[in-house]
Amino acid sequence: MAQLHDAVYRDEFVSNFKGDDTDDKRPRQTPDTFWAKAAPTPVPKPELLAWTEDLAAELGIGKPDPASVEILGGNKLAPGMHPYAACYAGHQFGNWAGQLGDGRAITLGEVVTPSGETQELQLKGAGPTAYSRRADGRAVLRSSVREYLMSEAMHHLGVPTTRALGLVTTGEPVLRDMFYDGHPAHEPGAIVARVAPSFLRFGNFEMPAARGELDNLRQLVNWTIARYFPQFKNAEEGLLQWFGEVVRRTAFLMAEWQRVGFVHGVMNTDNMSILGLTIDYGPYSFIDAFEPNFTPNTTDLPGRRYAFGKQPAVAKWNLGCLAGALLPLSNQEALVAVLDAYDNIYWKYWFRMMGNKLGLAEITQDDQALLEQAELVLATVQPDYTIFFQLLATWIDSEEDALTHFSESFYGPLTDDSESLLTEFLRNWRERVGREDKEAAYARMQRANPRFILRNYLLSQAIEGLEKGDDKLFRELEAALKEPYTDKHDKFMEKRPGWANQKAGCSMLSCSS
Repeated sequence: MAQLHDAVYRDEFVSNFKGDDTDDKRPRQTPDTFWAKAAPTPVPKPELLAWTEDLAAELGIGKPDPASVEILGGNKLAPGMHPYAACYAGHQFGNWAGQLGDGRAITLGEVVTPSGETQELQLKGAGPTAYSRRADGRAVLRSSVREYLMSEAMHHLGVPTTRALGLVTTGEPVLRDMFYDGHPAHEPGAIVARVAPSFLRFGNFEMPAARGELDNLRQLVNWTIARYFPQFKNAEEGLLQWFGEVVRRTAFLMAEWQRVGFVHGVMNTDNMSILGLTIDYGPYSFIDAFEPNFTPNTTDLPGRRYAFGKQPAVAKWNLGCLAGALLPLSNQEALVAVLDAYDNIYWKYWFRMMGNKLGLAEITQDDQALLEQAELVLATVQPDYTIFFQLLATWIDSEEDALTHFSESFYGPLTDDSESLLTEFLRNWRERVGREDKEAAYARMQRANPRFILRNYLLSQAIEGLEKGDDKLFRELEAALKEPYTDKHDKFMEKRPGWANQKAGCSMLSCSS
């Protein structure tokens, strides 16, 4: 296999679009450009901490030699690389933020895989760019470990996502104020190598539209369709078909987040992938107790705009922003019609997803009431989401009392009303699933419901260990996330412990996380 330094790279984005090739990293507006050159800033001592072998094999790249580690640390470039930071805009927490851009992400180039396809290779934390504003462009070990592990955890859960190829420590301390409360501290630095077919996001289209650069907008839309959605033509009809596909992929992604209990935490339009991928892992969390109003992001309080149960609606709002950006190139009525299809698409995916979680092969009109009752029970009882569905699967034939059987998933005592609601749901579910082939129903539930999720308190413990030179838990989590539907790592299938409820990094995080 090739090494990073002798792989084949292309620079399709840079060569097709206008940019600033001066490598001027002063924070500034860059009108009429799609990118600004951004050579990574060298670090003192890059050391490989983690490497994703299956992804590397897909890329045709072997485990890094010392020269490749230098590339991962931003100290060297390979022939064919043309590093840049993308220019985009976005709505943040519902408000127009104007130009944003890659402030700590630098795309090195597009790796040509053995199949002839390309994947963008990007370093996160490799130094400042023209879009870093007041920041240093660096990333700390804490946030880099979180991104590396969760990218791969979501991939193995079957959720569309960007990938993480490698993780290096830099030997350089980075100053961060973790909760923006006036208490900055130095933390060890690290860089994540991220991979995706494209890191294009809604904000890439919002930027030229907001600036009235309609030729640029048209060029970006046509190029995106031709490169990533070739089944659609570039005419107006093709634009609407393409937008419809973005709507569909986004709706599917939201249903998948609901399936595994993932909360992104910062669903700004600049964090929404045009390919329908989970992108930009910051203050995320899996839900422990099922709580639709849970947000892991301190910056999202008190409005809880990006709470778990609100994510599907926020996705539609973000798609509306994308539609607004496309308006100069299309017809408003037609765009609105495509956008309005989102609700039916999402609920179709949601009912199918919940049916799988409950073991049902087909969802009929009569089943919808049961699925809605299931969500009501979850929101009322608030059991551990992951453990509850594992216990439900084993209750198909169990003669054990329901409250005793499910007690392991409860975070506190139930009220009489919640007990009654749970009991009624379980009776209805058992009657319905009894009409299924039980072995097939159980298998269906095990495919839809993970046994292992990457809980924040486990991540926090792993990060603390790494900061002390102990990688034992990090390696265990690295192995467990590759097999989330097996029982091989059941020592991690435990509720969030009480001590983690208030500890920083275990329950609440900030955008610096």
